[in-house]
Amino acid sequence: MFYLIGLGLGDAKDITVRGLEIIKKCDKVLLEGYTSILTVGKEALEEYYGRPLILADRELCESNIDDTLKEAKIKNIALLVVGDPLGATTHTDMLLRAKQFGVESQIIHNASIMNAVSCCGLQLYSFGETISIPFWTESWKPDSFFEKILENYSRNLHTLCLLDIKVKEPTEESLTKKVRQYMDPKFMTVRDAALQLVQIIDKKPDAGLTRESLAVGLSRVGAPDQRIALMTLEKMLDLDLGPPLHSLVIPASKLHPLEIDYLEQFK
Repeated sequence: MFYLIGLGLGDAKDITVRGLEIIKKCDKVLLEGYTSILTVGKEALEEYYGRPLILADRELCESNIDDTLKEAKIKNIALLVVGDPLGATTHTDMLLRAKQFGVESQIIHNASIMNAVSCCGLQLYSFGETISIPFWTESWKPDSFFEKILENYSRNLHTLCLLDIKVKEPTEESLTKKVRQYMDPKFMTVRDAALQLVQIIDKKPDAGLTRESLAVGLSRVGAPDQRIALMTLEKMLDLDLGPPLHSLVIPASKLHPLEIDYLEQFK
């Protein structure tokens, strides 16, 4: 059996009872560590679960997962995922591959930023399409995500922006070499995201959003030191919400009175 188990957002104890019971009986447990991270770290999880975990990096999850899935035909293997297991398309692909190999699978759901974002007071049913903001480079500055923000905004819907993370990313120089070298981990902040958005807005003055448009910055949602801040994109350029993970929300053009009242506390 192949299990995809959600870990939730905060610490080791956010695992569901069912998820923990499965972890304890599995022959092998892998911890996926590239689509998201838990701030408590692998060691804290091992201590609470009472068993060792194998770190599953991008190469294992995207290129070498077939061997793990085939092994799950005769063993119980679990892959632990921060948040909910189906928050990333990588894990949906795993389930399809498991079916091709004739491997049974089960999903154990948990909280994710997709529903926990409501902690800022914005109502979930008023969110539109979720978008991802990637890190720009000197030669690569995609802005297609901005059009989706505008589409949501024009329909009076909020936009949850998932911010890029880089974990065990190979350096460009090593891609053509036999031995891979990896960049240091890198996590986009709300300040990074605001800067990229402002640069796009400056080039599209008639887009509908401006530097004075409101944004909600969130960090470490679900953790004891969770932080939320409401301000303009301009002011967010100077905002420090501390360690990762960060998320950004562009609120709708018109807010419900309850949303306005709740957001007031984060100014």
